[in-house]
Amino acid sequence: MLGSTHGTLTTDFRARVVACGEEPHAAVVSLPTATRQGGLDVSGRPLHLAVPDLDRFFRPRSVAVVGASDAEGRPNTGITRQLIAWAERVGARLHPVHPARPAVFGRECVRSVAALPEPVDLAVLLVADPLPVIEELGEAEVPFAVAFASGFAETGEAGAAAQARLAAAVERSGLRLLGPNTNLNAFERFRDDLEGPAIALITQSGHQGRPLHALQELGIRLSHWAPTGNEADLETADFLAYFAQLPEVGAIACYVEGLKDGRSFLLAADRAARAKVPVVAVKVGRTEAGAEAAASHTGKLTGADQVVDAAMRQFGVVRVDGLDELQDTAALLARARPPKAEGVAVYSISGGTGAHFADLATAAGLTLPALSPDKQAELHTWIPEYLNVANPIDNGGHPVGDLRGRKIIDAILADPSVGVLICPITGPFPPMSDRLAKDLADAAEATDKLVCVVWGSPVGTEDAYRTTLLGSSRLATFRTARNCVTAVKAYLDHHRFTDRYRSPFEDAPRTPSPSFRKAQNLLRPGRQLSEHAAKQLLRAYGIRVPREQLVTSAAGAVRAAGPVGYPVVMKASGPRLAHKTELGLVKVGLTSASQVRDAYRELTDIARYESVDLDGILVCQMIDRGVEMMVGVTHDALFGPTVTVGLGGILVEVLHDAAVRVPPFGERDAREMLGELRGRALLEGVRGGAPVDVDALVEVVLRVQRMALELGDDLAELDINPLVVLGRGQGAVALDALAVCR
Repeated sequence: MLGSTHGTLTTDFRARVVACGEEPHAAVVSLPTATRQGGLDVSGRPLHLAVPDLDRFFRPRSVAVVGASDAEGRPNTGITRQLIAWAERVGARLHPVHPARPAVFGRECVRSVAALPEPVDLAVLLVADPLPVIEELGEAEVPFAVAFASGFAETGEAGAAAQARLAAAVERSGLRLLGPNTNLNAFERFRDDLEGPAIALITQSGHQGRPLHALQELGIRLSHWAPTGNEADLETADFLAYFAQLPEVGAIACYVEGLKDGRSFLLAADRAARAKVPVVAVKVGRTEAGAEAAASHTGKLTGADQVVDAAMRQFGVVRVDGLDELQDTAALLARARPPKAEGVAVYSISGGTGAHFADLATAAGLTLPALSPDKQAELHTWIPEYLNVANPIDNGGHPVGDLRGRKIIDAILADPSVGVLICPITGPFPPMSDRLAKDLADAAEATDKLVCVVWGSPVGTEDAYRTTLLGSSRLATFRTARNCVTAVKAYLDHHRFTDRYRSPFEDAPRTPSPSFRKAQNLLRPGRQLSEHAAKQLLRAYGIRVPREQLVTSAAGAVRAAGPVGYPVVMKASGPRLAHKTELGLVKVGLTSASQVRDAYRELTDIARYESVDLDGILVCQMIDRGVEMMVGVTHDALFGPTVTVGLGGILVEVLHDAAVRVPPFGERDAREMLGELRGRALLEGVRGGAPVDVDALVEVVLRVQRMALELGDDLAELDINPLVVLGRGQGAVALDALAVCR
């Protein structure tokens, strides 16, 4: 096993690299603690997110409403009325601002921001063009503003230009702006009679947050709602980082249409992960086409949404598809205590219901442990012997109507392998379902384990549901089996993730390694490197390549074959030469001088015919055993460099079996990438094959990550394919490489 978990080489790996005459790429100069706490990583990206103090945005002492109105039929009138009511609820003094009106709703108006009678914490702009007001707000040192106006980036190029001017004005002013193209959701009424951890809500579309706001009617507390709109200034990441530090917030729910800055989002998600605050997100764009296919295999494998998905998973963000999943998952994560065990027990009054639910749960990756023989014998005290109680547990129906019902539930919860009890109730069958609901609610109050109920009735007006189940703050109630399974899996995954989480930004490299200085001399801006040059780039970072020589004559090829060692492979090498095999520019298994001489002439003839520029012919060591993988680097418009690993060789573009991570990441992430591959069994040995050197593959992934970070935007793409992973302890060899410089 590797000793480090965050991107540096282990002691064993370092020894292996030094033995090959390479400088370990992670050997960087120690930095003072103060420098390590902030600053930039080696790629020039920030390692620290400044969290805005939004207390006075959500709970201002005084508010200015610019463009306030009480004229009948005007949109601003309804908004002003709602803001007045909100200000009264939060205890804020409200000052209407209007150049022509003496008063609005009986409140004295001031003519301009400059005439405000006191400093204000928040300015709400009800004007069509907020730009002229921004400078006034800056001069008045107003810390926060909201712009409702539309007609900006959502309308096209002209609107985007107008939004850029607004953003620039905001930056000059020193204030923080929510919007434009936002709404009144931040000023909604939140119930103050509900207890327990709350959900904080972030939505780019206000309407998409309505289902979560309605959760209050089911007894689930909401504390904040940030409708970010076009995010000219304040963005999702700002609110995410702020909410993660609030003690009353149990979970953060997000509806995201587009992220403004990838690194800011990851730093905010990192803050939430370190605070163990769950983040659940709907991110639209799963079917969005990725960037235009690049020259490398890696570029064709990695679409924009795949990178978003990987980045969210990497930092513990639970991604769901539907708003119903968002509300159910966020509600469970906000209120449930940490699990005592990962086992799930399914308890039902019907064998069919239990079997169906067990299928759904198992398919989702939940573990349903078989209860011990002693526990099954105990359950058969109350349940007929002919019914299955191993898990799922079928009680046959009648025991739920008397004292046996609660005893069964308590016995299941007492099993140490069970951390979650789920009881699917497909429909009401009073009075027994009423008794079952009460027993479940009472048991949930008495245990420190999670108890879930799926109330399958389409009606939802039953007293057992509305009063008994929803009346319990400790019981998690769902309307569909799939949402229950999704939420429970997210609950277990979240706690498993946060229990072992360590921020990758803590150990991100801040200074270039000696490898970087070597690599700089090899880059050719705007060009694709030849295979020979690309392999030199790999050597600079200690990635093993075959013995090989670049030759420019048939005689030179014959001379090179001796020290390289027969049999040899011969390949054309030249810039802009991406796929040599398709052009017949690779010859394999050459065993004599005459074959080498003939191959040289054939390769150069094909190159002339195909008008391919060559820098020579490579005479390479032949390596024909091992598992072919690929490791590569591409650039994502949002997150910057990304690292991909997957099955390689000719199958790479057929199977599309690849996993992605956004640097920085550590060894654990590199290993988890391999675990995500459908073909991961090939690494463990199949059909009598021996396991391969997974440690060496992980090492290559980490070295490629270091290369991606250090070379940054200068390296547009890198594709190592195939990377042959040899038997355990024998390493990995990059047989081919393609590199494109920006």
